Amino acid sequence: MEKTKHDLFRIETLPSYDTAMTTGDFRRWLDDEAEPNWKTRQPWLDKLAQWASEDRPRRRVRVIHDPPTDYERYACDWGYRNNVAAGELVRILDLAEQSPPSELQFAPGDWSLIDGSEVVKMHYDPEGQFRGAQLLDAEYIERHRSAADVLSHNAVPFTEWWDCHPEHHRSADEQSRGGIGG
Repeated sequence: MEKTKHDLFRIETLPSYDTAMTTGDFRRWLDDEAEPNWKTRQPWLDKLAQWASEDRPRRRVRVIHDPPTDYERYACDWGYRNNVAAGELVRILDLAEQSPPSELQFAPGDWSLIDGSEVVKMHYDPEGQFRGAQLLDAEYIERHRSAADVLSHNAVPFTEWWDCHPEHHRSADEQSRGGIGG
């Protein structure tokens, strides 16, 4: 994805990804740690900020399931909040609020659209472990480009969505357990 010259669009559809388990931050979040491991997270945030400053934005649409999984809540709390602050353009398609656009059936799963001219399909096993990527043939580019446009249009900017859903914040769990503010 480093070769992106102008724009990288990514769609994430799985309820969870095993990659979070390898960084330790998901476990830290589940264990109510105060913050992520900045030593591992900061280089990514710096890269996002660099790309944004070079006018090479990273755009992402994240499908949120009903109800959101712990992984999705973690990704919002410790991932997307920081990514947006660094310059990534994250939007949310909340399945509790809307059905997926029909265009997604023609471009299913997780994939990236690079500069509007290449599609990379991501392959995962049922547990969310990454199994590889596949560059799709040119005949699939237009349908993925169209799906990216529709998804971006229908999804809500992350910060707007997150501000409207405090029930998904980890602090809501703490309050329901009689912790902070409870």
